[in-house]
Parts: sequence; C-alpha cells; structure tokens
Amino acid sequence: MSNIYHYATVSKALDDLNEMGFTFDFNLHEEDIVKNPSHYEIQHIYRYEGDTNPDDEATVYGIKSTSGKKGVFVAGYAANSDNGAAKVLIDLTIKGRNK
Repeated sequence: MSNIYHYATVSKALDDLNEMGFTFDFNLHEEDIVKNPSHYEIQHIYRYEGDTNPDDEATVYGIKSTSGKKGVFVAGYAANSDNGAAKVLIDLTIKGRNK
C-alpha cells in the first residue's frame, strides 16, 4: 500500500483514481478478491466519513492485480455492506502497514 488520500467526497476520489488509470470496477468481481487475495495489491486508499451518520462511512481502494489490471473497490460500512472482499482488503491494508 502506498498512499492514503483525503477527499471531500467518494466521487472525487473515484474521479482522481480514474484519471490515474484505475478504471476497472472490482466490486463487480469481488469473488476473485476473496478467492485470490495474493493476486491484488492496494496502491491507494481513501476513507470517507459522513458528517452526521456513521452509515455514511466508506473506503475507496485503488487496486492493482498481478495481471496489471488497475481498478477500484468501494466498501461501505452500513450493516448490509459487510462482505468478504471488504474483509480481505482490510486484511491486506493491515499487512501492508507492516512492510
């Protein structure tokens, strides 16, 4: 993991990552992240916290796969957004901090 950014909105983070070539939507293929976490590297992280509601919290990941594909994964923190890929990415983030 190389960079943590702070933007005013999730859409601004997505726009900037798109400009850096992170164009693939990994949310549509999250099952591969769960099955093959070693094939992915988090290169950018953006955390967004809503002003008044904790359910507005989200994390935007800029991810690069071992095949060279660059894209984004958006993980929310609402009760219904708990998924396997988000858990794997949190683990990758923590491991990346130890390097």
